[in-house]
Amino acid sequence: MTIELRHLRAFLAIADEGNVTRAAARLRLSQPALSRTLRQLEDQLGARLVDRSTHHLELTARGRAFRDKAAAALAAVETALDPAGLGGWPLRLGHTWAALGDHTVPLLRRWDETRPDVPLELLRVDDRTAGLTRGEVDVALLRGTVTAAGLRTEPLRHEERVAVMPADSPLAALSRVTLADLAAHPLALNSVSGTTTPELWPPSTRPRRTVDVSNTDEWLMTIAAGRALGVSTSATPSSHAHPSLVYRPLVDAPPVPLVIAWREGPGHPAVPDLVALAHDILAE
Repeated sequence: MTIELRHLRAFLAIADEGNVTRAAARLRLSQPALSRTLRQLEDQLGARLVDRSTHHLELTARGRAFRDKAAAALAAVETALDPAGLGGWPLRLGHTWAALGDHTVPLLRRWDETRPDVPLELLRVDDRTAGLTRGEVDVALLRGTVTAAGLRTEPLRHEERVAVMPADSPLAALSRVTLADLAAHPLALNSVSGTTTPELWPPSTRPRRTVDVSNTDEWLMTIAAGRALGVSTSATPSSHAHPSLVYRPLVDAPPVPLVIAWREGPGHPAVPDLVALAHDILAE
């Protein structure tokens, strides 16, 4: 037996739903047929992917590792077989919230001028790797330390940190702020794709309360509503200007690395051109 797309779809449906009944309904299969397909995949891989010992199915450690690979493989095949893409193979550039900041528009314009044969799609994906490990994009602009396996990265620059606050905050009167200035206020943390954690502060002066959000839009609205303050990078103000928000330099926090990343192995042939262009745009 060889692994087929139906095996990957079956596994991903079970992983997403956490329940064979719901996964079978989603795929319009019977439960026994779906269970057989999963067993075939596990037998072929020689690994248990799903822990069936509880009512709510859980992925094993190997299952969690295989999930991103399966999603990336399935996405690559579906992209290749999409009739809409036969006229040109789009290059999908992912980012988590600010792309290249002020340099995003120049990057897109220069690409259209120099590579009109390859459509460049800019996609914001609320995910730690902007959808790169799941195969949703071909290349990604990522901030902070990248730890995901199977990726190649190239540093682009470092960005200074900024404090983000509602316009009527008392801190908005300051021209610049410190970590100590922020510590007495609740802190909004994007736990899905953000780079800020309480560990940015010394242990004795960390914010007393945090507000967890799952995407950039929630993060911005939480701060604009005065429920918390935030910390981001210097690329954010140009991408997310808002009349209710004020950005101030955060002077005693380390800068954040910005890297461009892509998956190891065969990929979109235009990735090297985009990497080179990103360097050129930032150098200008």
